[in-house]
Amino acid sequence: MRQAVIVSYARTGLAKAMRGGFNNTSNMAILGHAIEHAVARSGVDPVEVEDVIAGCVAASGNVARAAALLAGLPVTTAGMTLHRACSSGLNAIANAAHHVVEEGASIVVGCGVDSISFQGGGGGGRDPRLTDLYPDFWMPMIATADIVAARYGISREAQDQYSLESQQRMAAAQQAGKFKDEIIAVKTQMKVVDKLTKAESLVDMLVDRDECNRPDTTLEGLAKLQPVNGAGKYVTAGNASQLSDGAAAAVVMEAKEAERRGLQPLGAFKGWAVAGCQPDEMGIGPVFAIPRLLERHGLKVQDIDLWELNEAFASQCLYCRDKLDIDPARYNVNGGSIAIGHPFGMTGARLSGHALLEGRRRKAKHVVVSMCVGGGMGAAGLFEVF
Repeated sequence: MRQAVIVSYARTGLAKAMRGGFNNTSNMAILGHAIEHAVARSGVDPVEVEDVIAGCVAASGNVARAAALLAGLPVTTAGMTLHRACSSGLNAIANAAHHVVEEGASIVVGCGVDSISFQGGGGGGRDPRLTDLYPDFWMPMIATADIVAARYGISREAQDQYSLESQQRMAAAQQAGKFKDEIIAVKTQMKVVDKLTKAESLVDMLVDRDECNRPDTTLEGLAKLQPVNGAGKYVTAGNASQLSDGAAAAVVMEAKEAERRGLQPLGAFKGWAVAGCQPDEMGIGPVFAIPRLLERHGLKVQDIDLWELNEAFASQCLYCRDKLDIDPARYNVNGGSIAIGHPFGMTGARLSGHALLEGRRRKAKHVVVSMCVGGGMGAAGLFEVF
């Protein structure tokens, strides 16, 4: 039986949307850097890469094909872009694994990207029939997070405390150099606007680290922030994920082929699952996707050594963690998107690569990557660490 393994992983640092190092860099260029370095790290010949599958949300067109060519892959390498909102990067790796296992593909890159700065938000019209059937389908994500907090009794104080912990965990991980093995430096130019004259200029930049986190965050500072949706609500700029730009890529190939080449994979992709839920509480999607995934593989929550569950909002992270009875000591151990940032299409790929690297450091066996998904869904992927 064929088995898909991840033989290499690379990502860019995460830059602040509109104000950071990638604010003048296209999503295809950012992703091209990640793909180029992931393939180089794998040691495989670029000519052997059969396909590039990329998750991307805030863009149009086939960014995967464009990025593959920018990465120096040959014209014979195909490309496909998919959109399952915030699970797109994980979905891309799952699809890459499927091509290797079920279709006999040799080598496939699974990756994800979003440049919120360059492309702006997502788009598309609204069908009034869907609005009639599910009026909450178009509800802003922040509103769904407020609903989760109110519906399930997650206090503002608990959300702020969780967010502080995310910042502290990420700061400690960054200080310990735990992201250095995954980040590749990117030379670019950042657009700068003069506050007085409004004149625009370009400044040479080197994005070689995550720049969105706030290591000096305090609980008192978080408590002073006003809820985005007004008094009596919960979500603030401090307890939600940050808009940011970045890309991540993983090279996926068949296990026996990797062994024949003398490669040392990071781990194996074992499977993934998705599930739907009410759109107005889309943040709790993982509580439906994760049990489905674990049941299919004969596992329980306690069998998972490390969890990476995307921190879209503190309210949904806390609910999912406690509803599933996940040990906090195994959960988002190096911080999450509240501190690091959340380029929608990239995050699933970033979480997957980081879980494998951190899992290896901790001598973990099973790791799960999961996230809520806009429109009322959850997604979860299972990896075995080598």
